[in-house]
Amino acid sequence: MSNDLHLPSSSKTVAVRVIDTTTELTLPIDNILWPRVQSHKELFFPSYAFLIEHGSSGRRLLFDLGLQKNWEDLAPTTVAEIKKDKWQVKVEKDVAGILDEHGYPREQIEAIIWSHHHWDHVGDPSTFPASTSLIVGPGFKERYLPRGKPIAGSSIKEQYYQGRSLREIERHEFTLDLAGFAAFDYFGDGSFYLLDTPGHTIGHISGLARTGPDNTFIFLGGDIAHHCGEFRPSALSPLPDSISPSPLEATSPRPCPGDWFARVHHACCTDQPFYRMGTYPDGSGVATDLARAEDSLATLQRYDAHPASVFVILAHDPAMRGVIDFFPLEANGWKEKGWAEKTRWAFLADFRESVVTHLNGAMKSF
Repeated sequence: MSNDLHLPSSSKTVAVRVIDTTTELTLPIDNILWPRVQSHKELFFPSYAFLIEHGSSGRRLLFDLGLQKNWEDLAPTTVAEIKKDKWQVKVEKDVAGILDEHGYPREQIEAIIWSHHHWDHVGDPSTFPASTSLIVGPGFKERYLPRGKPIAGSSIKEQYYQGRSLREIERHEFTLDLAGFAAFDYFGDGSFYLLDTPGHTIGHISGLARTGPDNTFIFLGGDIAHHCGEFRPSALSPLPDSISPSPLEATSPRPCPGDWFARVHHACCTDQPFYRMGTYPDGSGVATDLARAEDSLATLQRYDAHPASVFVILAHDPAMRGVIDFFPLEANGWKEKGWAEKTRWAFLADFRESVVTHLNGAMKSF
C-alpha cells in the first residue's frame, strides 16, 4: 500500500484514451442542480467515452459511448423527453465512426461498458459487431430488462443488446474495497477496476484505470456527478486561498483569490460543494436513490482529495476541452502534464458573472 488512499499497488497498467464523442448538450441548470449560483443558468455538456487498452494483452474496452449520431432514432419516449425537458442536442459522429477514422477496428473492441442506461451514455452498440459484448452494473437486468425486454418508457432499445453477450457484473463480484467503493478487478491484475457507484441510477458504475506503476489513476466518473461543483470544494479539498490558472481569465498568469468564489457560494464557505442534485421538470429526481448518490459523492471526495494520484474525469466536464489530449492520443501522461491542476477549479468559470457582479457591488459600497 503506497498512497494515502491505500489503493493496492501493481506494475500492470492500461492505456486510457479519452474520446470526445462530438456530443454537445445544453439544458437549464434548474432541471438538474440546486441552489442556483445567481447568473449560472445553463449547463453545457460534452460527453466523453474512454478507450481502455490493457497494457500486456492489448485487449480493448470502451467505457460509455456518448449519444448516438441519429439521436432522433432513440426510443420514442426518450426523444419526447428530450424535447419536453428543453435539451439542446447536437452530435456529429458515432464512436464507432470515430474509431474507424483513426484506424482502430471496431472488431477489436472486446466489450462496451455502460456506466448506466441513460441516452447520452449508451450510444448505439449495434454499430459494433456481435463479438463485442455489453457490460452493465449490478441490478441492471432486473430493473431495466425484466424477462429480457426493456421496460416501458426505457431509453434502451433491443437492437443494442440483441445477438451479443449482455453481462451484468453482479454485486457479489465486487469483492474488493477501494477507498470506500466496492470494486471489480476487470483484468485480474489491478490495472482496471469497475467501481460500484450507485445512486444516480440502479447499476451505475464508474471506472478506475491505473495509468502508471507509481499508483496514478484516472477516475472515469460517468454521472456520479454532472458538474464538479457537486463535490468541490469539500472539507478534504477546500477552495485554495489563491487559484491558478484563474477561472476568471484562464490566459492570465495572475491567480485569483479563492475567497471571491466563496462570496457567491450559497453558504459563503470554502469547504462545501456549490451544488446538490436537483429534480427534473416532471418532479422526478436526478438521482434514483438520492441518499446513495450522496454517499457515492462523499466517497468520490476522498479520491478527489488526492489530485497527485487520481485524476477525476466526469462524463460531461467541459473543462477537459482545451487542456487534455483527446483520442487518438493517450491520457496516461496526465500527471506530468499538469492536467489535474489545470482543470481542477476550472468549473468556477461558470460563476464568473456572479463574481464580477458581487465585486462591482462591493466596490460601489465604499
